[in-house]
Amino acid sequence: MSQRAHLFSLQIGHALRNALQEVNYNRNLFTKDLLAGITVGIIAIPLSMALAIAIGVAPQYGLYTAIIAGFIIPLTGGSRYSVSGPTAAFVVILYPVVQQYGLAGLLLASILSGLMLLIMAWLRLGRYIEYIPEAVTLGFTAGIAVVIATLQVKDFFGLSLEKLPENYIDKVTLLVSALPQLDYSSLAVGLITLVIMLIWPRINRSIPAHLPAVIIGSLLALGLNQQGASVATIGSTFHYILPDGTQGSGIPAVLPSFEWPWLHNQLGEAPLDFNWQVAKDLFSAAFAIALLGAIESLLCAVVLDGMSGKKHSANSELLGQGIGNIITPFFGGITATAAIARSAANYKAGAVTPIAAMIHAIVVLVSLVALASLLAYLPMASMSALLLMVAWNMSEAPKAIHLLRKAPSDEIFVFLTCFFLTVLFDMVIAITTGIVLASLLFMKQIAEMTKIHDITQHPRMINRNIPPQWKVFKINGPLFFAAADRVFGELLLLSKPCKGVVLYLDGVSILDSGGVAALCKYLAACKKSHVKVYLADFQYQPLKTLAKAKFDPKHFHCKTFATLASAIESVSEENND
Repeated sequence: MSQRAHLFSLQIGHALRNALQEVNYNRNLFTKDLLAGITVGIIAIPLSMALAIAIGVAPQYGLYTAIIAGFIIPLTGGSRYSVSGPTAAFVVILYPVVQQYGLAGLLLASILSGLMLLIMAWLRLGRYIEYIPEAVTLGFTAGIAVVIATLQVKDFFGLSLEKLPENYIDKVTLLVSALPQLDYSSLAVGLITLVIMLIWPRINRSIPAHLPAVIIGSLLALGLNQQGASVATIGSTFHYILPDGTQGSGIPAVLPSFEWPWLHNQLGEAPLDFNWQVAKDLFSAAFAIALLGAIESLLCAVVLDGMSGKKHSANSELLGQGIGNIITPFFGGITATAAIARSAANYKAGAVTPIAAMIHAIVVLVSLVALASLLAYLPMASMSALLLMVAWNMSEAPKAIHLLRKAPSDEIFVFLTCFFLTVLFDMVIAITTGIVLASLLFMKQIAEMTKIHDITQHPRMINRNIPPQWKVFKINGPLFFAAADRVFGELLLLSKPCKGVVLYLDGVSILDSGGVAALCKYLAACKKSHVKVYLADFQYQPLKTLAKAKFDPKHFHCKTFATLASAIESVSEENND
């Protein structure tokens, strides 16, 4: 794919079409996709359940997401190896929505976010992901990791708390006050699960660490419960009622079915009371979901491009993510986006086309129907341990530490601002503030690069004697609104004792409307002081900007020259006359 196509293309099913066109798809390639899909599907089952639990919904809704969104998004999207489903990044946004408006509110917010993603795709906004500074992404992902880890304390320690407060400080205060009532059996299961996940990669890298960890944790919890302990499991924590009135514990062994999202409630939830305030809150949440979903999915695609050497279509990926998030809630699935860890595992397992990700969804579907009774034995403490590892990996702690040690103070300030705003307030506030801060600091740095140099006596640039009371100044750097006033203010002070000045503008690559206004103000002041001004050697962009602004040198009694040499020659001739 050409660079321009990579930036601007928008086509439904772009990745699948391109992949099938590039290869002669046959049984051998399908076998590779099949094996990769089975591998990722097995990885996705416990992760999808754990992430659903983390945001406050029953685990089957995470599986529904992996099934529906996990199939639709690779079918319609623009990234060849991406695997979509519930992700840890959404926990910090979705948890408050569920607490306040239940599952129905979450599903409506997901649909709205899907519509916003479609608009982003239509406006071709996918290419702008590269403009988000690393300090911002590291700051909010580290903040999200801290929030996710905090939410796991309750189940990891087996604390008897029904609901956590919305405010982060209140959460921490309540959790600390409840720690003396911890359940040692749950803590033991959580610790064993966590330790196995830490040491397993040293033993065997071919099998993902969380699979043996969760299996051993489940066997330990089963043994402890048979001895009279009370280790909470998915079966003891979650219950359901099917449409035919059948009641059960754990996960229902039924396929996701169509239902209007606003009517979809969990057991014990009140129906959604829709009003104007609810609409505003859900719209705000949907904007945050869409923004984070776009960032997460496109960052994932960029990572996969680096691994595979392929090019994704950013706008087509946003299109696929939008379609997936609109359809999935009608089948009970929650918000989805591309998951970096699962996508990387997909590529490393030998995936060739997006068909591998679609097969992963089918594997999860088969597991839901065939293994629902076994999944009920998974302990909540093991799910928490799994999410603690997800939070650690998501935090990218080594990168964050390196930034704190090596980066300029401006970047450190942006990182810390995004981090604390994400933890204490809101991710959208954090990202918005971070981008604005980073932009302002960047403009400050660029503005400070614009300098004035007196080259009147520079022998390599000036090959003639300059008449008395004439000066030649060279401007290096962009003359945009953040730099122009300062530069021309300094020039005015330097020009006051002169009879005339030559401004050598070869080093000015950018001139904006603010720069034009500052230039005109300077020329007007020089005209009033009877100081002649010669402008020499404009680059194309500044010249184009001046032409568009209908700049007329005669109005200011100044002259323009194509080269510095011609301007110096004119000064010498005028002085001789």
